[in-house]
Amino acid sequence: MKAVVITQPGEPEVLQWTEQPTPVPAHDEVLVQVLAAGINRPDIMQRQGKYPPPPGVPQHIPGLEIAGIVTQCGEAVTRWAPGDKVCALVGGGGYAEYCTVPAAQCLPMPVALSYAAAASLPETVYTVWSNLFQRGQLQQGERVLIHGGSSGIGVTAIQLAKAFGATVFATAGSAEKCRACEDLGATTCINYRTADFEAVLQSQGVHVILDMIGGDYIPKNLRLLVPDGRLVFINTMKGSKAEIDMHYIMRQRITITGSTLRNREAAFKAALTKAVEQKVWPLIDSGKFQPVVYKTFLFTEAAAAHRLLESSEHIGKLVLVRES
Repeated sequence: MKAVVITQPGEPEVLQWTEQPTPVPAHDEVLVQVLAAGINRPDIMQRQGKYPPPPGVPQHIPGLEIAGIVTQCGEAVTRWAPGDKVCALVGGGGYAEYCTVPAAQCLPMPVALSYAAAASLPETVYTVWSNLFQRGQLQQGERVLIHGGSSGIGVTAIQLAKAFGATVFATAGSAEKCRACEDLGATTCINYRTADFEAVLQSQGVHVILDMIGGDYIPKNLRLLVPDGRLVFINTMKGSKAEIDMHYIMRQRITITGSTLRNREAAFKAALTKAVEQKVWPLIDSGKFQPVVYKTFLFTEAAAAHRLLESSEHIGKLVLVRES
């Protein structure tokens, strides 16, 4: 098969489309012919040599989410059969013509979606459901702040929070991105280049904050949370360290939490897959949640796709697709 390979740590040009052995599914896995693969920031970090993949997945082929057609099943697989259209969360190896996937991490591809749209879902939906709804315990009627609202995570979090009855605020870096966030369901999106989100929201406060920024956002986040508020981290792009007044945390009964997904155990990912299929997939069918794909690239154009993702000029997801 052909695959996008990280030939050495470095800039996007180290991504090369080369011949690789076709993987063989284990007893509880399926082999998927990959027709589209979502692109995520962990892929960039892996390419730079800053985010090594966990054991047991391809070490030099990035890609955490795919959509395609099942071509082979391990002997223990009962739900899926060759010819089934699926999208899936994978630990790595998604930028390839074929990828093995634990059967329990596959989801039926929504009928109304293209392969590109379906491939844009697993990593972001799993991350949002796990962090915003399971760890953050977001409830109907609460106010939530989504940082990075125009990112792949952001557009997913805004739509799902809105669909489950929360009032949504967001931050983004331009007027165009703020309009996009509000079109997706945010009541207010604050352009962080021209306004202070803490000043805008301090009169009402929020119950939950989903943060991928960190750094100097951390004290502002804490001051914005109402008593019993929850601050959930999924990244710290501006830094992971901050000085915190623990007496304030205790007085306000604030919960600070967060997680990463890639290294979690198989049983956790299987349970999360079931929750996503039960809670989120019906929202796609009803039109209450839709993927936001900004641009697609051929697999041979992976370097250009990485450059665009690093520029942060996009709104929503970037996806690699096979030639038709």
